[in-house]
Amino acid sequence: MQQQISVITLGVADVARSRAFYRDGFGWEPVFEIDEIAFFQMNGLVFGIWKKEKLEADMNRPCAPTGSFALAHNVESESAVDDAMTRLATAGGTVLRSADRPPHGGYRGYIADPDGHAWEIAWNPAWTVDNAGHVTFGA
Repeated sequence: MQQQISVITLGVADVARSRAFYRDGFGWEPVFEIDEIAFFQMNGLVFGIWKKEKLEADMNRPCAPTGSFALAHNVESESAVDDAMTRLATAGGTVLRSADRPPHGGYRGYIADPDGHAWEIAWNPAWTVDNAGHVTFGA
């Protein structure tokens, strides 16, 4: 089976609020949006936010508790981590961990979107981020 992820969809309480967070905080524009769902074209996958109750009905199970995973957004420099954390907090995010240098190297901080989904904003000198946003491990 091919090693890839096609779509990541998060269940959210208020799609308009979440859409504003991702638009104003990350600068992402939806490629499709209606009242209950929005999709953002990413670098090789699609990221979606969907009204939590609709996602639960589609999966035929409750959404997992927030905090059971973290998504990551890698950037090109330490200062870009600080800039992103500031923008995301201003757009309605909650800082979970201020940016610092972990023992394994690099620079990172954690912020939660308005529904509590954790995002690591990271710079790692051993990973490259190309102009299309593709991250290469250990390059």
